[in-house]
Amino acid sequence: MAVRMGKTEGSFFMFRKFLSLFVFLPLAVLLVAFTVANRHLIVVSFDPFGGDQPAIAFEMPLFLLVFGCLLVGVVAGGVATWLNQGTWRKEARSNRSEAKQARREADELRREAQRSHGALPAPDPRI
Repeated sequence: MAVRMGKTEGSFFMFRKFLSLFVFLPLAVLLVAFTVANRHLIVVSFDPFGGDQPAIAFEMPLFLLVFGCLLVGVVAGGVATWLNQGTWRKEARSNRSEAKQARREADELRREAQRSHGALPAPDPRI
């Protein structure tokens, strides 16, 4: 059985191809160029008063420091967003349980109405 795509799905896939070709490919080339250009070692010191001999220092390539900072920023932003949306997730859970309860009550009332409908007398044809 063949699956036909609608106009919106086809345009979505075309947009993804466009995005990957014209945005991600140049971005990847720039990242590789940045990595190659900044592979020399630097000293990262966490001792503000150490001077020439810091107590806490690491040697690492510059690109690794930049990518590490970007990664920490993305993770921190994701955690902050997730924590900030906690009230909305709680409200969604509450609404979902209320909707489930309302569906159960509606189904029960429907069944009850169908049972009682059979017990009603036939309508008077004179009216």
